[in-house]
Amino acid sequence: MTHQPVHREITFPDNFNAGTLYGDLNRNLHTLEKSSGVTINARGCELRISGLAHEVDLVAILLGQLYDLVAKGYPLYSSDLAFGLKILEADPKANLNRIFLDKVFVTAKNRVISPKTENQKYYIEAIRNNDIVFGIGPAGTGKTYLAVAMAVSALVNEQVRSIILTRPAVEAGEKLGFLPGDVAQKVNPYLRPLHDALNDMLGPAKAADLIDREVIEIAPLAFMRGRTLSNAFVILDEAQNTTREQMKMFLTRIGFDSLAVITGDITQVDLPNKHHSGLLQAKKLLNRIEGIKFCDFSMADVVRHPLVQKIINAYDNSQGNKKGSKNRAD
Repeated sequence: MTHQPVHREITFPDNFNAGTLYGDLNRNLHTLEKSSGVTINARGCELRISGLAHEVDLVAILLGQLYDLVAKGYPLYSSDLAFGLKILEADPKANLNRIFLDKVFVTAKNRVISPKTENQKYYIEAIRNNDIVFGIGPAGTGKTYLAVAMAVSALVNEQVRSIILTRPAVEAGEKLGFLPGDVAQKVNPYLRPLHDALNDMLGPAKAADLIDREVIEIAPLAFMRGRTLSNAFVILDEAQNTTREQMKMFLTRIGFDSLAVITGDITQVDLPNKHHSGLLQAKKLLNRIEGIKFCDFSMADVVRHPLVQKIINAYDNSQGNKKGSKNRAD
């Protein structure tokens, strides 16, 4: 049985906003055609969408919601088409306005940071409403980046006096001993992703100034021992590589008027004994304590280049096939 193509026409009320939605030389529409399988023909404010019925309906909903965003002044990025399509594929009744218009921070280059998936929106709300939040999920889901954005926003709005970013240096034993420099220089490669996020949001000069004045501190987890972290936004990154003792030490450093966000991927534990991960234990012990919220991300929340999700899936499938082959051999 063959599926007959259907056609649907949409008319937008404003030519300027429609042009913004289409992108330069209709680039956004061409991108959407490739990712959705439909054909889109544009004439001024009018669009004709052709393809399979369910694909046409989905794209029509997406374009209608994106037009509303543009009309409200939202700076539409080409990546928003992919994010919006992914959200609506999972839930055609989803409201993109509610997600995309939740402005977290505006970077030094005037780029708006906002959630791009339902789980990211839930994560942002959890950080706003809880003192300790865990963000757990695969790479590329925005766990750390959004946490840093929330921290910078809190600092700019004077909700906290400082930002503390930390992560465990798993190889802080003999491997680091062969690197040149003092302790700070040895661990700096492990902290580079946090520097990158700050530079992106504040600009390198502003970020460096705040670090020099110790308003922002980036340090390995071992440096947190014995301290009380008050009036601060504290982020523990790569938490899957903490031991149980390190996780307890970190969580008990939190002082008054402080917020803590702990991020990690429980499928990427680099400890010798993966079962001793402090993040795994924390999820079991703390998930029912009021004021602590756990947010789980999945592959559907990957917001890097569209190929990243396909690459991760390919590797996961390959590992699954190898395990299956091994089981059959046994």
